[in-house]
Amino acid sequence: MEGVSVRKIKKICVFCGANSGKDVAFVNAAFHLGEVLGKRKIDLVYGGGKLGLMGCVSTAVAQHERQVLGIIPSAFTINNLVRETCGKEIKVATMQERLVMMMELSYAFIALPGGFGTLEELFQMISWAQLSIHNKPIGVLNINGFFNGLLSFVDHAVKQEFITPRARKILISATTADELVDKLQAFRFESDPALSKLKWSPSSSQKEKLDLTLRL
Repeated sequence: MEGVSVRKIKKICVFCGANSGKDVAFVNAAFHLGEVLGKRKIDLVYGGGKLGLMGCVSTAVAQHERQVLGIIPSAFTINNLVRETCGKEIKVATMQERLVMMMELSYAFIALPGGFGTLEELFQMISWAQLSIHNKPIGVLNINGFFNGLLSFVDHAVKQEFITPRARKILISATTADELVDKLQAFRFESDPALSKLKWSPSSSQKEKLDLTLRL
């Protein structure tokens, strides 16, 4: 983006459905996102397995010879429930451990269409950014208006003063993969002065600590 300094993004974590969805455009967009990441030499972190949109984006990234890392709860690997991960795989004990590892290993986050699990992952990353647990960019790829209702609801929450205008800026959206990656690279985190004072290191006092499962 001309005139705007950009961050170097080496790995992007993608949240998306283990189903393909009703609209073939979702599948096409997932494959295209993987191609865009591959061409830009960006590696993929995702939830593992090869089902639905998760399989589409991971396959496309692997075909462009970029690293693919699936982080998957051990429970999902029993009886090959989600099929073989396309790339390296790390097994974890819990869903929460999975999400924390995704946060630590990724430079940015993208949500494609998905269900409750995708929405939980998306909003968990947003709330952790709001709490200054991380300062990494987060965006949704709004394919055929899939996220229109969600974005309208977030804006409604801003109008009702449950989400601050500063916090609203955390969630980025775009209708194409290239535009979204450009926006993620140009993102500049603006922390809340009060929340940025929270200390998350092991040496923090119990009063300053907040559990990572906190939802705002």
